[in-house]
Parts: sequence; C-alpha cells; structure tokens
Amino acid sequence: MVGRIVIGLAITIVCFAVAGRRFFWLSRLIRSGAPAKRPYQGLRKAAEAEVVEVAGQKKLLQWTIPGLAHFFTMWGFTVLLLTIIEAYGALFNQNFAIPFIGHWSAVGFLEDFFSVAVLVSLLVFTGIRIKNAPARKQRQSRFYGSHTGAAWLVLMMIALVIITLLIYRAAQENTGHFPFQGDWWAFASLGVAKVLAPLGTGVNSVIENVALLANIAVITGFLVFVSYSKHLHIFLAPINVGTSRRPRALGGLDKTPDMDMENISEDTVFGVGKIEDFTWKQMLDFSTCTECGRCQSVCPAWTTDKPLSPKLLIMGLRDNMFASADRLLSKDSGEAAEAETLVPTVIDPDVLWSCTTCGSCVEQCPVDIEHVDAIVDMRRYEVLMESRFPQEANLFLRNIENQGDPWGLGGAKRLEWTEALDFDVPVVTSSIPDGVEYLYWVGCAGALDDRGKKQAQATARMLHRAGVTFAVLGPKESCTGDPARRFGNEYLFQEVAKANIETLKEVGAVKIVATCPHCFNTIKNEYPALGGEFEVIHHAELLAHLVNNGKLVPGGGYSGTVTYHDPCYLGRHNRVFDEPRDVIDAIPGAKQVEMGRCREKGFCCGAGGARMWMEENIGKRVNMDRTDEALGTGADIVSTACPFCMIMLDDAVQASGKGDEVRVMDISQLVEESLLSGSAPSSAPANASDDA
Repeated sequence: MVGRIVIGLAITIVCFAVAGRRFFWLSRLIRSGAPAKRPYQGLRKAAEAEVVEVAGQKKLLQWTIPGLAHFFTMWGFTVLLLTIIEAYGALFNQNFAIPFIGHWSAVGFLEDFFSVAVLVSLLVFTGIRIKNAPARKQRQSRFYGSHTGAAWLVLMMIALVIITLLIYRAAQENTGHFPFQGDWWAFASLGVAKVLAPLGTGVNSVIENVALLANIAVITGFLVFVSYSKHLHIFLAPINVGTSRRPRALGGLDKTPDMDMENISEDTVFGVGKIEDFTWKQMLDFSTCTECGRCQSVCPAWTTDKPLSPKLLIMGLRDNMFASADRLLSKDSGEAAEAETLVPTVIDPDVLWSCTTCGSCVEQCPVDIEHVDAIVDMRRYEVLMESRFPQEANLFLRNIENQGDPWGLGGAKRLEWTEALDFDVPVVTSSIPDGVEYLYWVGCAGALDDRGKKQAQATARMLHRAGVTFAVLGPKESCTGDPARRFGNEYLFQEVAKANIETLKEVGAVKIVATCPHCFNTIKNEYPALGGEFEVIHHAELLAHLVNNGKLVPGGGYSGTVTYHDPCYLGRHNRVFDEPRDVIDAIPGAKQVEMGRCREKGFCCGAGGARMWMEENIGKRVNMDRTDEALGTGADIVSTACPFCMIMLDDAVQASGKGDEVRVMDISQLVEESLLSGSAPSSAPANASDDA
C-alpha cells in the first residue's frame, strides 16, 4: 500500500511540476502581447458562447460524424474526471468511493458509457485520419501541414487512459474493491472483469495495483504532453471562446488603432511587423489552434490552389512566437528591435495578399481564432510601415484618396444612375428634407459601375413603388473606405471614414439603407468606433420587410429557377441569410435551389479584401470556382445582394460561355422583373416602412 502511494504521488508531483512550469511559461508568453483594444462582450454573452460552443460543441457538430466523435470525447473526459478522483482515492484506500455519489448506479453507468463512447470515437478519428491522410490526398486533406505524428500519439494516449481505467476497475470488481460491486450498470467494467476473473484474486490484486498506477501515469503524462503540443486547446479553448468578441457575427475588424500621423516617433508602429506587435488575445489564438484544418478546407484561396492556408498561417505565427520566447520575455528592448519582420521571413507575401477577408476561416474555427484580424494587422504594417504591397493596388488607393472612389470617376458622376429613373430622387444639399425616411447610401459600385447602376436603379424603383421615401447624397457621398482598410491602409480608411461621418452628421442622417454589404458593414460596425452612430439597414432586409408586410407585392412576370449567392459581408459578417431568400420565395414563379456551400458555409465571390482591384494570377479564379457551383444547380438566374458579387459572378458566367443562358441579378432586379407583366399594387402609403 505504501509503495503504491509513494509511486503514485511521485509520478503526479513530477508531471504536475513539469506541466505547471510549462503552463506558467505559456501564460507569461501570451501576456507579453500588446493590450487588446476590444469591447468586452459581457458576462452573459461570454457564458452563452461557453455553453453553445464549448459544452454544446455547436461548430464541430456541423461536421456530423467527426463532430459527434469529438462531442463524446470531450464530454467523456469531463465525466471521467470522477474516475480520476476515484483513482487517487484508491491510492490511499482500496475501498474508496466518492462521498454521497460513489455507489450510485447512475454514476457507474455514466462512467462506463463514456469510457466506451470515447473508445468508439477514437476508432472514428482513426478512420478519418487514415481516409484523409495528407500522403493520400495532399492539399485536399484538411490535415495537410498539421503535426499528424502528435495526433496519433494523442489518440494512443487517450486509448491508454480508457484501457487502463477499465482494467483496474475490472480487477477491483474481482478483488472486491469496486465502488459499484456487482452492479451491471457498470457494464463495461464488469464485462472486462469476467475476462480477468479466471486469473484468480491474487493476480487480479496485482493487476489492480499496476493498472491503477498506469492509469495515473498515463493521465499525468498526458497532461505534460498536452502542455507541449497542439492539444493545448483542451485547456485554452474555453478561455479563447470566452474572450472572443464574436460569438455570432464577424462584423467589423477587431480594433481601430490610433492613426495620429502628426505625432509619429521612431517607436511608432502601425499594424503588426513582429510577433511582439500582436495582442495577447491574438497570441492566445495562436496557442489555441488545434490544427484541425477546418479553416483550411473552406478557405477560397486554399481551395483554388493559392498559398494561403489560414491554418498554416496561424501555425507559422505560433511557431515564431515560441521561437521568439526568450526575446518576448526579455526586458532588453534593444534585442527585440533586432527581430526580423514577419513578412517575408515567416509569412510569404503571396500568402498575405491572397486573403479575401471572407471570414470562412473564423466561421468554421471550433475554438474561435480570428484569422482575418491577424492578416489585416500584418497588411497594415506592410502598407504603412514598409510600403511593400502589390503595386497594382496603388491606383485604387490613389483614386479613393483623390476622387473618393476606387475607379477614380469622381463625385460629379455619382448621380448619373438616377437619369434612368422616371421619378425624382431628392439630393441632399444641406440637410435631409422633411418627410424623408431613409438616406440611401448608393455606394461606389451602385453609382459608378454599369452593372452596379442597374442594381441601384432597381432598388430605388422598388422602394419608391412601396412608398418608402428616401434621398441620396450624390456628390457628397464618398467611398466608405472598406477596400482601403481591408487592404491595410488604415490611415486612408480613417481619413475617408471621418469625412463621411462628418457629412452624415451635418445632413442629419439617422436611418441609412445601403445596397452594398461592404458599405453596410463598415457604416454599421466600424464607423461607431470613430464616432459615427447610425441606424443602418441593408436593402435586402428592407425589401424583405416590405414584402412580408404586403407593401411590396411581386408579380407573376418571372418563372424559372433561382440560386442565391450569399455575399460574405452580408451573410457571415452580419448574419443576414433569410431575408434575401424571403424576397425570392415571395415571387410566384421563382423556384429556389441552394448551392452546396450556402448560408454560413457560403463561398466567396473573390472580390473581398480589396481583391476586386487586384489581378488573380495564382491558381483558379475564385469567382470561376463559385460560378461553376452555381451553374451546376441548373438555375437560369444567379441572384445575390451585393454589387461586387454581381460583377464577379457575371464576369465568370460570361467567361464560362453561359451568358446567353444564365443571368446574374440582384434580388431587387428579380422583384422588378416579376412586376413587368405581373399584377401588383402600383404604390403604397407614404412612410410604408415606418415599422421597419
């Protein structure tokens, strides 16, 4: 008995000391990051995220079979904490049972049920890893680039935890020390006990001692291994999820840095150039990565053969963080200054500039890593500190700065789209006219691009038909700054954003409707950090409200099949999924068919992250990949609710040679087409959207 206690405690003390030292070191390393300027989501939302994402495993369960296997493994280890208490109790007292609950049949059943469930889950994981081995599938495997050797070791160690547990419990049954003696609710333990029973009490006593110590050794050894491996997520995931600001929608970027260009010193750093420039939350992100590859498998850049893998990017930053630990934990600022920049030494430039900021990686990540913010932070450094970026971007950045739009057409052309309308649109000069409900933010594409103009015109006509009063800024409107910000030119973004906010305040804007999801997202989610608080609605939401309330009734002028493409900045970033579909469903002759990748899993058109104005020279074009999927549905109309998506998808349809068979249309155009020969009210009462 004494020897068993000594050995068990010695193993525990050594392993806890090694793991504790490692966790303390990790804590110091993560806390060495810069302060995280992030709004606290509140205790209620943090608790909700823990319940839904950690306890409920919501994101993982979307992957059904592996999700269920992970669910049972996670909850298995949670329930089996009871067996760890029993194991340590048995070190000191062979007849130990947890006070009050130690002999309950329900407890014995739960322990054995989850022991078996974990073993079955391990078999599932084994099959998944064999089937999707990188050696077989190369880039198509979500495990490509992951530390697969460590993963196999983890599976083996988890199996050993369960196997040694069942063996010592079975031996306890045969020696009379089992807390659930003879209780067949503990079915797995008693089943193994039957196998061991013929060996006799003496041998079972030895097995009991050896298996008990082996169980403690494997558990504590596993703790040490976890502290040095990618499986840190077992402990860090709940912390990362609880400190995430995005339990649901992605919204705006994480932080709005100070851009005081008048007071730049030698120590001023814009963006992230070295690992120490990341915030503690981003360093926590890097440490939490499970290398599961779910982000990689949905990334539009990776799936079209570009070098960007969100997983490999995070792994590279994590490896650099660990390699730089001595410097990060040192007080020697001179040493820190000698570090090489992350780009191109750690992150290849083609990796950095391939991102469309679509947010698929963040949406799918089961531990809430925020890849997009890290990418934009590094872009900021490259643009503002090093002037290292694709030079083709100079034109659209200069156009935004000098002309107020990426095309460089200027404010004088911002009202040309209204010439095709058969009614007058009020143009705001000094203030929004009395009786006007909405300021219509047309956006650069809606006002200046030929295809975008058609979307803006159709939207205006549908709002007018429904009796919604609105006015436009015309020449006063300017680019919101979204492409500049996603590209990394934070200074330009803030300059144009502040000017727009001042204009909106001067004219007394309160309610704004926008047709471009990028404008919508920027004004709604990013302008508030700069002092611009406005009520913003997307035209898809407003049209859905008008249709659902009978103030806009589609006609019977269209009959055919429609597939809807979710714009990333409307769908994932702002959770507007149902409203556009409601509008299409209200058209009598429209039959909707969904693409395989839709809603939260929608695939990018390729225009985001300022990619709209850059050439795509590596791999397959993202818009072609998405359009191939849309064409595969057999739909005669690909509908969307974003001018950028409309342009990208239309280009791809034309390039596919399907331009005569398939049209790309905004939902407002689709409603308008249904009215061409259908019957519907020609107008609705003024202020028809008062309750929108």
